[in-house]
Amino acid sequence: MLRTLKIQSIPIRLLIVMGAALVMSLSLNAPVISKSPIRVAQSSATAQSNLQQLRINRRLWNQQKISSYRYTLSRSCFCTAEARGPVIIEVRNGRTTSVTSVATGQSVDPELFQKYDTVPRLFTLIRDARRAYSLDVQYNSTFGYPTQINIDYSSQIADEEEYLTIENLQQIN
Repeated sequence: MLRTLKIQSIPIRLLIVMGAALVMSLSLNAPVISKSPIRVAQSSATAQSNLQQLRINRRLWNQQKISSYRYTLSRSCFCTAEARGPVIIEVRNGRTTSVTSVATGQSVDPELFQKYDTVPRLFTLIRDARRAYSLDVQYNSTFGYPTQINIDYSSQIADEEEYLTIENLQQIN
């Protein structure tokens, strides 16, 4: 009987050792789950810099006294294809007169580009995005108008970002 107990106790010990080894190997190979570092929305220094750049470039644009012009606008966003462009926006005496698809040469619904259809409205978009999670703007060094506007309104929301490219601005008579 003593011999039988020894034989039965070996498999139980073996099972305990194997179980412990399995648990230990799983814990060593398990990925570490942690939150990514929280990025604080634009630091106040960055926000100040963006605001200062906006003021400088808006002033530069206003000094040009350009009221009639056209430019090409491309928009990258989670939106319908016709709302992305590229489109040619024409402005006469400070008012949008046409929004035309570059691809087709046909008029596009101006409502789709209303927030972007004049240079002053682009400046307003930038000003209103100053509290966004991320804001990156590039300006034309000669005339002051924005050439690239990248906005991520919230780090917690997917597909709400906007990326605008403004090119080929030409003054017209």
